[in-house]
Amino acid sequence: MTSDNLLSPGAGVSLTQQSDSSGKLCLLAAMSESLERSTKINLLREPTVKRLSDVLDKSSNKGWRKLGEIVGHDRRFNVSSDDMEMCSLKVLEIDGSPSRMLLRLMGQRGCTTGHLVDHLQTLGNPEALQCLKPSALQILIQPQSVALISGHNLRLSCNAVGKSPVQYQWFKSKEEVPNSFSPDLVISPVHLKDAGFYICRVNCGEVFEFSQWAQVDVLDVAMSCGQSYQSLGGRLKLVIQPQSQQLYVGENLQLECGAVGRPIPRYQWHRNGVPIPSATKRKLTIPHVMQDQHGRYRCEISSSTERMWTNEVDIVIDDVYAIGGGSSDFLLNSLPEQLYATDKVALLIGNLSYQNHPQLKAPMVDVYDLTNLLRQLNFQVVSLLDLTESEMRNAVDEFLLLLHKGVYGLLYYAGHGYENYGNSFMVPVDAPNPYQSANCLCVQSILKLMQEKETGLNVFLLDMCRKRNIHDDRTPNVVLRVTANIVFGYATCQDAEAFELSSSGFTNGVFVKFLKKRLLDDEKITVVLDRVAEDMGQFNATKGKQALEIRSSLSERRALTDPILPGDSVDLANTLSRHWAKAHELPESMCLNFDCGAQIKLGFAAEFSNVLVIYTHIVKKPEDMSFCQAHVTDFSQELDVDPKEMNRETPEETGIYFLSGSLPQHCLYTRVSSLQKLREELVFTVCLQGTFPAMDDDPVHWTKSINIGKPLIARLDLYRPVRRNSCLQTCLMPHSPCHSPCHSPCHSPCHSPRPEHHLYLNLQHSTHQAQDYSRLSPQQHYLGAVGGGGDSFYENHEAGSYDSAAGLSSSPGRLSTPIEATDDIKELQAVFINSLQLQEQ
Repeated sequence: MTSDNLLSPGAGVSLTQQSDSSGKLCLLAAMSESLERSTKINLLREPTVKRLSDVLDKSSNKGWRKLGEIVGHDRRFNVSSDDMEMCSLKVLEIDGSPSRMLLRLMGQRGCTTGHLVDHLQTLGNPEALQCLKPSALQILIQPQSVALISGHNLRLSCNAVGKSPVQYQWFKSKEEVPNSFSPDLVISPVHLKDAGFYICRVNCGEVFEFSQWAQVDVLDVAMSCGQSYQSLGGRLKLVIQPQSQQLYVGENLQLECGAVGRPIPRYQWHRNGVPIPSATKRKLTIPHVMQDQHGRYRCEISSSTERMWTNEVDIVIDDVYAIGGGSSDFLLNSLPEQLYATDKVALLIGNLSYQNHPQLKAPMVDVYDLTNLLRQLNFQVVSLLDLTESEMRNAVDEFLLLLHKGVYGLLYYAGHGYENYGNSFMVPVDAPNPYQSANCLCVQSILKLMQEKETGLNVFLLDMCRKRNIHDDRTPNVVLRVTANIVFGYATCQDAEAFELSSSGFTNGVFVKFLKKRLLDDEKITVVLDRVAEDMGQFNATKGKQALEIRSSLSERRALTDPILPGDSVDLANTLSRHWAKAHELPESMCLNFDCGAQIKLGFAAEFSNVLVIYTHIVKKPEDMSFCQAHVTDFSQELDVDPKEMNRETPEETGIYFLSGSLPQHCLYTRVSSLQKLREELVFTVCLQGTFPAMDDDPVHWTKSINIGKPLIARLDLYRPVRRNSCLQTCLMPHSPCHSPCHSPCHSPCHSPRPEHHLYLNLQHSTHQAQDYSRLSPQQHYLGAVGGGGDSFYENHEAGSYDSAAGLSSSPGRLSTPIEATDDIKELQAVFINSLQLQEQ
C-alpha cells in the first residue's frame, strides 16, 4: 500500500494547528457536515468551487448560462439579465470565470448547497453534481510537528471521517510503527531514537489517504534537581544554550542550541548580528574554520507566533602558527574595522488603491517581501499600505521619532510619483488629478529631517516613476547638510518610468523582483545596488525602458547587514524600541463561550502594520446541534472591510495572500485594512449561528460584542491632521510671501540660481524634451505605462508602470531657489555634488 513517493519526508513540515482533545470529536462532527444541504454555497471550499466553475465554464449546452436561466426562475435568488451580462463579461478578464461569478451572486443571496444541487439536477449535468459530493474519506486534523525533551511523552494526532469505519496506521519514515492503529500515536517516554518524520495512513474501505508529515525533534537535556522544561500550551521554551569556544585555524566549529514547543521551532544562526546563509538547523557546523570566522554567534529561534534569541557567545580562532601571538595579532589588525549601527529602522509605504489615478498591484507584494527581508537584518519595520497625504506625513513623523545618532534609517516607497528639478515626490492615494507638490511628500525634505537626527546611514529606495510633472512648476527649498552617509536607489532613471509586470496574480515590480535576491548580501549597500542594476539590465522585458540609478555620498563600507551595537544612549534606544513595539501589538487570542454550549476561538494575525486578519474557529459544538458557524460583523465604517469578502473559508478568498500558509485551518477569515483610520477602539460582533433538528433546522443566533482596543498602527493615531513640527514644514514651496525670500513671482530675478549659494540636492539635467502623448489610445494606456495623464507607450511587453503625474515639460529646468549664501561653501558644495554623481552601470 505504500510507495517511495508517498513516504518521503518533505523539507516543509505542516504547522497546522490542532484543537485540544476535548473539542476534537465536536470538530469532526462539524466538519463532516461541511457539504450538508443547509451549508451556504459561499462557504464551499475553494477546490470545490474551482472544479465546479471549470465544469460549468466548459459545458456549452449544460453550463453556466443554462444554470442562470434555471436560477432566474427562482424568486429567492433573483438572478436578472443584468446579472447574467455581468457574468459574461468575466471572459474578458485573465483567468475570469462566468460560472464563479454566478455562484458568488447566488451565495450572496442565500443559496445553499441543497438549492444548488436541486438546480444542477434540473440542469442535467452529472459531472457538475459530482463536484459537490463529499469525499468518501476526509482527514480533518493533521499531525503537528513538535520538539520535546527525552523522557517526556509524545502524542501525535490524526483524525478523519469517512462513509464507513476508518482505520489508521502510523509510519516513521518508511517503516510501520508497531501497534499504532489509533488516531493518536503515543510514545511514552520518548527517546532520542524516536526523533524523525512521522506520517499516518488512513483507510476507509478501499480508499486511503496519507496525512501530512510531522517532524519530531527530541532534545537530550540534563536537568538539575527541581528544574522543569515543560512547554506550557505548546509555547517555545529555550532549553539548550550555545557555549563559547576557542579554536585553532582548520578545526571544526560546532555550536548547538535547542527549544521545545509545538509547532517545531525554526532556527537561524547569526554571526556579528548578520544571518549566516543556510544556517537553519539546531546544530551549526563549520568545518575547517578560518581566522575571519571568529566573532559573536547567537541563534534566533521562532515559531509562527513567537521569537526568542539564545545567548551571544564568543568564538575565538587562533592562528596555529602564531609565535607569541604576533602573527595572530597581525591578522586581526589587518581585518577591516567593523562598522555598527546603534539601531536599524525602516519605513515601507506601498500605495496601490488610488482614488483618482490608475490602480497598482505590485506595491503590496513588494512591501511584504521587503518587510520579511529587512526583519532578517534586524530592522524594526513599519509596513503600511494605501496612505492619504496626512497619513503619510504623520507616518514619516513617527518614523523620525525612532531615529537618533548612529541609527540606520531606510525609507522604501512604491506607488505613483514624479521628479521635478532633482526633487522626488511621493503621491498619496487621495492626491487630486492633476496633483502638485503641495499634495505630495518631498523625499529630500525627509532626508533633511533625518540628517538632523545624526543618523549613521540614510537609504532611500524609490520604486516610482521620475517623469516631469507639467502641472507643477514649483521648486522646494531643501537645504541639506554635507554628510557622507546618503544612498539613493531609484528604480528607474531620470525622466523615465518604473514598471510592474502585468499578471493575473500578485507579482513583484521589476525593481524588487531583483532587489530581494541581493538584499541579504553582506556587502556595502552601494555594491548591493550595483549588482541589482546589473541583474535588471539583463531583463529583456524592460531592457531600454527601465534601469536602476544609484546616487551616493557614502564614504564608509556601511552595509544593511552591519550588526547593532547600542551607543551611549541605551535608555533612549530602549524607549524608542518600545514605541515601535507599541505599533505592532496584536490582540491576544480568546475563547468565547456561548449560552448554547458552543465554544469559539477568536484569533488575530498581522499582514502589514495597518492590516489585521481575524479568524474564528469552532472548538466545541453541542451534540444536539446539527450545524454551527461563527462569523464577525458590525465593523466601523472607517475601516476598509468588504462585506462580500468577510468570513470566507480560505484566506485567499478574503484577500489574504501572504499569510495563508501560517494561519490555522478550518476557520473563517476576515481581512481588516486601513487601521490607521481607526479613531476609536475596534469593536465588532461575533455572531454564532446554529441549527437543531428538533427545531426543523431553523437557524438560531447568539451574539457577543468584542472590544480589542486599538490594534497595530491604530495606536499611533495617524488619522489626525498633520502635526506641528511635521515633515510638512520642509515640503512647503517658496512661492508664498511667508516662505519665499522675496515676495515676487517665481520668474522674478531673486529666484535666479547662483553657484555660490547654499547646497541643494539637485543633480538632474537642466533641460527636458517635450513629447506628444495625445497619440495614445485608451487601449494603449491599458497595455502600456498607466500614467496619470499619459506616458510613453510600452509596446510588445506585458507591463504597467508606477506612473508620473502627466507628460513632460518643454521648459528648461531650474535649480532650487537660494535662501542662504556663504563665501566658504563653494568647495564643500563641489565635493558633495561630485560624491553624489550618477554611478556608471
